[in-house]
Amino acid sequence: MQDFINVGLLGAGTVGGGVIQVLERNAEDIAHKVGKPIKITKVFGRHPEALRKKYGEAYEYTANADDILQDPAIDIVVELLGREHPAKEVITTALSLGKNVVTANKDVIAKYGKALFDIAEEKQCDLMFEAAVAGGIPIIQPLKTSLAANKVHSLMGIVNGTTNYMLTKMSQERLDYNEVLADAQAKGYAESDPTADVGGLDAARKLVILASIAFNTPVALKDVQVEGIEKISLRDIEYAEELGYAIKLLAIAKTDPEHGISVSVHPTMLPKSHPLAGVSDVYNAIFVTADAVGDTMFMGLGAGRYPTASAVCGDIMDVARNMQHHENGRIRCTCYKEKQLCPLENVLTPCYIRMHVKDKSGALAAIAAAFGAQNVSLRNVIQKAKVNDEAEVVVITHTVSEANLQMALQVLQVLPVVSDVCTVIRVEDGSLE
Repeated sequence: MQDFINVGLLGAGTVGGGVIQVLERNAEDIAHKVGKPIKITKVFGRHPEALRKKYGEAYEYTANADDILQDPAIDIVVELLGREHPAKEVITTALSLGKNVVTANKDVIAKYGKALFDIAEEKQCDLMFEAAVAGGIPIIQPLKTSLAANKVHSLMGIVNGTTNYMLTKMSQERLDYNEVLADAQAKGYAESDPTADVGGLDAARKLVILASIAFNTPVALKDVQVEGIEKISLRDIEYAEELGYAIKLLAIAKTDPEHGISVSVHPTMLPKSHPLAGVSDVYNAIFVTADAVGDTMFMGLGAGRYPTASAVCGDIMDVARNMQHHENGRIRCTCYKEKQLCPLENVLTPCYIRMHVKDKSGALAAIAAAFGAQNVSLRNVIQKAKVNDEAEVVVITHTVSEANLQMALQVLQVLPVVSDVCTVIRVEDGSLE
């Protein structure tokens, strides 16, 4: 038996390099906490010689992943390749060979998690993925362990740092969407193609993982209603502040004992008193409400080399501890239920709608009638600005079903007095229900 825990690292880029540095820098403390030293012995990358120059001679470098996967001496495979393929195949192979796996790959876990957990359970291996959601913030393990005795009622999260940075910038510096997107790209927070971030898909993948664990049921990406922040303008930010709200891109999962679960990602207005409303810049936060613990919030840096490496290294240490006590595979897949999706007529929330309306007699009455015909009750109607000789009208509804809201929006878009339905933002505010 080896006198250390042997790790094979697949991917030595930004996060992988951080893992190498954290394990080196804190090696003595980590060994004491685990009971054995943890050592990376083999590192996979496309350019082994470049890695050797970067990280030194302490490791064996290879351009063949099988050198790690097929090595019987490797105890833990750490997958940090990114993207869906070949990461999925690498993880599958490692588990099938009876190796414990740590990954930060949200794409793979969101899409193939259940199948991979079935292999891990069969082989009595650990599959850890804390870093797949919210970087360095511990949320996966708390949901599986510390909060496991609770019934989770709802989960709301700011889980994409790019969009949170952009919305913060719009609010603090009074800049419009295109300006803050260019700034985020210049600073490296947003990709040259920012669609996954600003369109909400990145947050949706993370929500699939969180909701599956929180509600103990498989959730697929197709189950998530997804809207991004592309239509949010400075005007919306200003109206929100006037009304006492902050706008955040939230990943929201709720469960209703009678109707099932709802999962959505969309821009959301939150009262400024809500803990999530004050989470700014690239920070992430997840707000969990459960029956025993009540309200809890987990906050921190949701991305970056060292925060993500922190989560990966924590998982490596957990696996290593389990190995010491021959307890790998002790936390099984938590998706042991089959909950139905909540029908749209039972997904309820208040809503903010901004539109441009022809400035003529009877226009507001026609709009009110259109809402009323779809059982949408209005709480506030604001008309105080003009845009190109048209009135800008903002309405805040009482709680409305998603089905009725969508029907009302369809009617508004063809209503002769309405030139444009500019923005639709859900509102999380108990006082409007």
